Amino acid sequence: MTVAPRAKSSTYAGLFLVTLATLFYELLLTRIFSVTMWYHFAFMAVSVAMFGMTVGAVIVYLRPERFRQEDVEADLAKHSVWFALGIVASFLTHLSVPFIGKATLLGIWSLALSYLVIAVPFVFSGIAVALALTRFPRQTNSLYAIDLIGAALACIAFVFLMRHADGPSAVFAVASVAALAGVAFSLGTRAGRTRLLGVAATVVFAVLAFVGVERAAEQDPLVRLTYVKGAVEPPPLWEKWNSFSRIAVFGDPKELSPPSGWGLSNTYPKNKRTKKQLGLNIDATAATVMTDFEGDFEKADHLRYDVTNLVHSVRTDADVLVVGVGGGRDVLSALVFGQKHVTGVEINDDILRALTQEFGEFTGHLERRPEVELVNDEARSWIARTDRKFDVLQVSLIDTWAATAAGAFTFTENSLYTLEAWELFLSKLSDRGVLSFSRWFFPDRPGEIYRLATLANAALRARGVEDPRQHVIVATHLITGGIPGVLDAAGVGTMLVSREPFTEEDLNTFDRQVNEKEFNLVISPRVSKDALLEEFLTTRELDAAVARYELDVSPPSDDRPFFFHMLRLGDALRTELWRQGDMSFNMKAVALLFALLGVVFVLTLACIVVPLWLTTRRGELQGSLPLFLFFGAIGVGFMLVEISQMQRLVVFLGHPVYGFSVVLFSVLLASGLGSYSTQLGRTGRSDDAGFGRLVLLLVVLVVFGFATPYAIERYAGATTNVRIAVATGLLLPLGFVLGMAFPLGMKLAGAKRDGLTPWLWGINGATGVLASVCALAISLGFGITTTFWSGSACYVLALGAYAAAKKLAPRATSA
Repeated sequence: MTVAPRAKSSTYAGLFLVTLATLFYELLLTRIFSVTMWYHFAFMAVSVAMFGMTVGAVIVYLRPERFRQEDVEADLAKHSVWFALGIVASFLTHLSVPFIGKATLLGIWSLALSYLVIAVPFVFSGIAVALALTRFPRQTNSLYAIDLIGAALACIAFVFLMRHADGPSAVFAVASVAALAGVAFSLGTRAGRTRLLGVAATVVFAVLAFVGVERAAEQDPLVRLTYVKGAVEPPPLWEKWNSFSRIAVFGDPKELSPPSGWGLSNTYPKNKRTKKQLGLNIDATAATVMTDFEGDFEKADHLRYDVTNLVHSVRTDADVLVVGVGGGRDVLSALVFGQKHVTGVEINDDILRALTQEFGEFTGHLERRPEVELVNDEARSWIARTDRKFDVLQVSLIDTWAATAAGAFTFTENSLYTLEAWELFLSKLSDRGVLSFSRWFFPDRPGEIYRLATLANAALRARGVEDPRQHVIVATHLITGGIPGVLDAAGVGTMLVSREPFTEEDLNTFDRQVNEKEFNLVISPRVSKDALLEEFLTTRELDAAVARYELDVSPPSDDRPFFFHMLRLGDALRTELWRQGDMSFNMKAVALLFALLGVVFVLTLACIVVPLWLTTRRGELQGSLPLFLFFGAIGVGFMLVEISQMQRLVVFLGHPVYGFSVVLFSVLLASGLGSYSTQLGRTGRSDDAGFGRLVLLLVVLVVFGFATPYAIERYAGATTNVRIAVATGLLLPLGFVLGMAFPLGMKLAGAKRDGLTPWLWGINGATGVLASVCALAISLGFGITTTFWSGSACYVLALGAYAAAKKLAPRATSA
């Protein structure tokens, strides 16, 4: 009988490094996918990583003769090095092939191919992790704890490295860490060639990472992105990556117009256009412009003819707050209108760097003017903390589509378009204050303007306003007239929401400005040209009015902060509803979510479930249903709980980086400690103790579910550090109890059906893969709270399955 070996310190070190590299690369892929593909594919990185690692675990189970006990440390070293090589190879392959982001047969094939290519390195990581956690049974719990702690620290390492590196250089850095894991595993073994290859890979990738960082700082990247959103991208003038965006500036300061396709330059009459502009985009999607300014406001007079600046015509000598500084256009506009003070709040410090440093001479160093104050912070949390009141609060076309690891359907702009946010904004207006929101406008289906109207209706009524129409004006300006069947008419619509009813003087001013500047006044206290818009703005039966409309234009809330996604889940495949002009990709995102779910389901069946089913004797599965239910339930439950908290805390913490890093770090670190705790106190019946721990898990989930909304409301206006501390304090006990479920189940399975542990591992991974996509669908359709309680319900099912599994008679099985 072979005695199970004990893991050495080098084994712990290797596992720590390989799991750190795995989660780091997963987080990095969310950034890369948001640039090379579309933001709504970025969350695919989560399911890709889980899928690949589960396939790796299944391979270990299916090929026992290939992974012999006496060779375990050599196999750990070998597959860690292959993981490193696979990272670089799959990444370069991904960059070499343009992505087809369409809901067509070819588009779905492109999606599946990208999924498989990116999954390859995670298969090697999965093999290494599976070997480490199954070949040292006496130390499984402590190894699992190291696994989770390594992953937790990856969150901090990711945020730090992305302050200094571009995306491709960070890929080389993480590959170097993965190769170093192979070196650690190889210590004390005879795997000399593997160790040599690991050392070489570590050094080469580290050098490439270092050179890449240096060259990126000099704007000459070692690896430049070629295909972006399926098209060839020209070299930018300036490029900077960080942990939640990639900023790029295009154009020529000497040219008289910005690059084609930069719509903001076209929101005013042709004879009033600026002479010199540079285009600035975020993740190759959201665009703004930086205007050449030499201190002469007359040369920037074109900004007076922009519909987004209509508010400045009626509120003069105002204290202005601009949300989303971008290229400085709204700040400059306020100065052109002679406003007395302008405060600009920008979440992205690299955008401020571009505006004030890299291109400060071009933009006229607006930050140096005494009447201008630029703040690097998330706008909503900054507004909640400030005691100031503003005459104008302007939010113009804020939509970066920058995905984070919190999930692609959660990003910072969503927190600006919720009922709770608008109630806050209105409370920070002076008595004559006006809230100005501008969105893209499509006459045939003005979904975003309609949604702004329902938001205004709900927010004003929450303040006790009986007739919202007296407080609202909507004006639009078409940029393109459209070509029937070819190109939708498109423009910009601006909604002004006043704290107090607009006066007759205000309305006279608006009428003059609209006529002079050839805008279209759609609705005001005097005018109504759109019956649906009027209904959404004035009805007391808002739910009924929204239900009758073909799109979901209900006012978003912090629980469903998805302003830009208006397709109901049941209408996802109704292609006639996808048309929303240039914003149609938002409508298609829900359909593509279902396409991805189908791809993930098929690949999970083909690569995980079917191989296990075909290689297991049916007799070995009999009577094991409670164990299958347990591991499936905790796989789904963990992902639903984790993703729901990422989505919720992005809004609360006010920053995408804080959202995902705080959740992942806290939950994974605490889960590691919770896992380790299950090997302590082994007196008495371990399955009885396990049942008690699972009951504790449910109690903590219930307390967390009710305490979190209260804490979020209570500390919404606190400083960032306090909010991070509150979030961490809530998450640590939750993570601790969540980390106990898997090792408790494996301990019980080992006592009842020892040969089925790879099966159970596969079920847990497969359900987690599917749940990572389903969590987003649930949140979109029913809200973040529903996603959380659905995950909690899975743990209730897991408790029942555990109780049933305890009653199983022990039976040895052969793998």
